[in-house]
Amino acid sequence: MKINYHLKASELTPEINRLWECSALKIRSIEKTCARDKGAPVFTVKGKYTAKGWTEWTQGFQYGSAILQYDATGDEKFIDLGREMTFKKMAPQITHMGVHDHGFNIISTYGNLWRLMQEGRIEANIRERDFYVLALKCSGAVQARRWTRISEGGGFIYSFNGPHSLFADTIRSLRVLAMSHLFGHFLMEEKDTSVSLLERLVCHARATAKYIVYYGDGRDAYDINGRVAHEAIFNTNDNSYRCPNSQQGYSPFTTWMRGLAWVILGYAEELEFLSTRQDAELETFGGRDALESIFLKAAQSTGDFYIENTPTDGIPYWDSGAPGLSKLGDYLNRPAEPFNDYEPVDSSAAAIAAQGLLRLGVYLKTKGQAKEANRYWQAGLTILNTLFTEPYLSVDVNHQGLILHSVYHRPNQWDYVPKKAGIPYGESSMWGDYHAREVALYTQRIIRNEPYYSFFGSSAKEKP
Repeated sequence: MKINYHLKASELTPEINRLWECSALKIRSIEKTCARDKGAPVFTVKGKYTAKGWTEWTQGFQYGSAILQYDATGDEKFIDLGREMTFKKMAPQITHMGVHDHGFNIISTYGNLWRLMQEGRIEANIRERDFYVLALKCSGAVQARRWTRISEGGGFIYSFNGPHSLFADTIRSLRVLAMSHLFGHFLMEEKDTSVSLLERLVCHARATAKYIVYYGDGRDAYDINGRVAHEAIFNTNDNSYRCPNSQQGYSPFTTWMRGLAWVILGYAEELEFLSTRQDAELETFGGRDALESIFLKAAQSTGDFYIENTPTDGIPYWDSGAPGLSKLGDYLNRPAEPFNDYEPVDSSAAAIAAQGLLRLGVYLKTKGQAKEANRYWQAGLTILNTLFTEPYLSVDVNHQGLILHSVYHRPNQWDYVPKKAGIPYGESSMWGDYHAREVALYTQRIIRNEPYYSFFGSSAKEKP
């Protein structure tokens, strides 16, 4: 990336306002055309959102987008929509035993509604608030129940692939464990054994930092500082680590850029959450300094990898080692080319990574590391300066996507490829659109000097 160190957040105000204008039209269009009995919308095909049966991990993004739209604009039609559909559609996700995505579905809906009530943005209603809290409590415990112990101690929340599988993505779903713990909840196991959700959060984050993130210390022949494997495989007979793997990336030894983005954002947010905990609460897990060191090393290493392995405008290609990149020449020293013939870009990875880099910058500023803080903050703004303009912002009223040139599963060829094109382009994803809205809201609040946007709101130090 070529970081623009002169760009100010306030200069993005026109682009952010335009994004919300486009966003309103997209949300209304999706609600009019998407059949609610055919699964959650996942990505667009020829500009129309369609479902894709794999796991139901995008429903929360659909209705969470309406909630964010209200948060940003105050248009009550969207809070009414988000609240109504959360009540009607999201309950099965609270107790969904088959996915590792609770932090996506539940925080985006129940979590955002709880946060808005805590901030006084929607009318306080104790029964409704308790309903949101109960949903977050239950979801956190269900998520934590997907547990594989590892031979070196600790464990991880296993993916929908099974108990052998640790995914990079899940680091951001830890938010729901954090919220459940915040409310004083815990997981009850056999013989009434009480399991700390904070402990599971910490253990999973440690496992991800150790087995998913690379640090250039010679772990294998392809060990580059900051790169990530999408998946780590364990032998469930003896609970030992075996090898890296990839489901949605090109290979176990290249970096799927959306997986990298999840890691950047996940650790940045969990660092923010740790900062709200008392020192005594963290002593059981080695203490604040030890935990923050692990989380920060993972966040900075992956943030650096993103900056160093992304074209000048901040939009990455879908995998850092995708084979067709060799045909694009010196592709890192010019802006990304979404319409090339060889490898697609992934704008959704950019939306996710931008928020992670911005949060990391803010966090480091609080730690007195001004130079590094500015580097990550300006990198995040540089990405948004590209992402919130054409050809990435979708201004076509007939296209239901908000951010164009997102890809879902390149190896499985799930993404729509236009006629006579060699790669997918011009389409959107529910997670890409949601995270573009989320980072737009985050940035807008900072520009306006409004309450800092975090998943745990402004009440993380309160006791339940």
